This record gives sequence, structure tokens and C-alpha cells, in this order.
Amino acid sequence: EVQLVESGGDSVQTGGSLRLSCAASPYPTRNYCMAWFRQAPGKEREGVAGINANGITVYADSLQGRFTISEDKAKNTLYLEMNNLKPDDTAKYYCAAGKVLVEVGCARVNYWGQGTQVTVSA
Repeated sequence: EVQLVESGGDSVQTGGSLRLSCAASPYPTRNYCMAWFRQAPGKEREGVAGINANGITVYADSLQGRFTISEDKAKNTLYLEMNNLKPDDTAKYYCAAGKVLVEVGCARVNYWGQGTQVTVSA
């Protein structure tokens, strides 16, 4: 079983930046996919970005290059660097561990974190 704990969510103004962290215990070692999803009030959960064991990354087209997913395996941590934040980015952000990297995020997600709130004000 993998436990995922997110942190780094905060309230920022438009144009601000945040870095989300996801501590994984244990961190997957092979044939894995790690991803960030988000869910805004009244909306479905959507994929934001994903990374697989080969370091291949995918992003939602709507992000327009503002977010970067990365991992530090020595620290067992997944990151999401978010720049030029917009009010539409307001959501609860979830870390996920799955099996297959897909167009946006991961498929066959086995584990979810509890989420961290990001609020962007105009």
C-alpha cells in the first residue's frame, strides 16, 4: 500500500506561484505513474499532469505550459510547480499513484492523497 500526503496549497493572487508536494510512502519503484489531479467545486475531477517511471511527462493542454511536474526519488516526493496562477486554477489538488501514463495523468489509479486546497483570487 502506498500512502500519499499532499502539502503546499495556499491562497494566492492572480499571477502568483505555488509548489505542491506529495510525500509518498513508499515511493513506487517501477512500472508506475504518478500524477496530479484537481477538482473545483461543482466540477468533475480532472487530470493536471503525470509522470511515469521513465520520466516521461504529460500535461493538460489548458495549462499552457504554466505547470511543471517533477519528482525527487531520494526524497520520495512528487512536486507540482505552478506559475502564473489564475482564478480558474482554484481547486483541491490531489496526488495519485497509478499504473499507466495517459494523455493527462494516470490510468488505473490505485492510491489517492487527501488533497490540498489552492485558491487564486483575482
